[in-house]
Amino acid sequence: MDQVRQQVQPETAQQAVGYPALFLLVAVGSLVPVVPTGALVSSAAVVAFHQSLPLGLLLVFAVASLGAFTGDIALYWLGHRGVRSQSGSRWLQALRDRAAPERLAQAQQRLHTRGVTVLVLSRLIPAGRIPVMLACLLAEMPIRRFARGDAPACLAWAATYQLIGILGGSLFDEAWKGVVLAVVLALLISVVPTLWRRLRPRAPQQG
Repeated sequence: MDQVRQQVQPETAQQAVGYPALFLLVAVGSLVPVVPTGALVSSAAVVAFHQSLPLGLLLVFAVASLGAFTGDIALYWLGHRGVRSQSGSRWLQALRDRAAPERLAQAQQRLHTRGVTVLVLSRLIPAGRIPVMLACLLAEMPIRRFARGDAPACLAWAATYQLIGILGGSLFDEAWKGVVLAVVLALLISVVPTLWRRLRPRAPQQG
């Protein structure tokens, strides 16, 4: 019984620190592109999978979704203030700098034809979130409407990267090996499509 208590207490302490940290890092990563949020969620899912704690994976999913949603809404609110201001804002300019013109044009077209449903796909497509968010800002979409579309987008995003973590965790007996695999997969999903778009030869313009 004492050994069981000794095992449960460290895991409980890890949860008490880990879940708030996961929320904070995902929220911050949604604001600024310095934190690989997808890899964080996948790693947390691997740990929860190996610990086999009740509701562990559900908590990872809930915390990651809430963190992503909080970060998105905060970033949209900051950008929205820039749209409404005559002088703009550094947050709005930062979004413009992070959105390639051709990606922004595609996002504006999809937003026009599909409405807020395009937000769901934007979080699943690498480098798709910022152009769609900027398109919503330039269309002066109200924050409440943006939030209605962003909520299922964050749920789908968290579920996708959690499944990557579960896959990585199920292949190895040691949690750290699963974490390494999950991080590599998450980073590949995020980086490879972007590199491919940058490195592929562009079609020559006609005329």
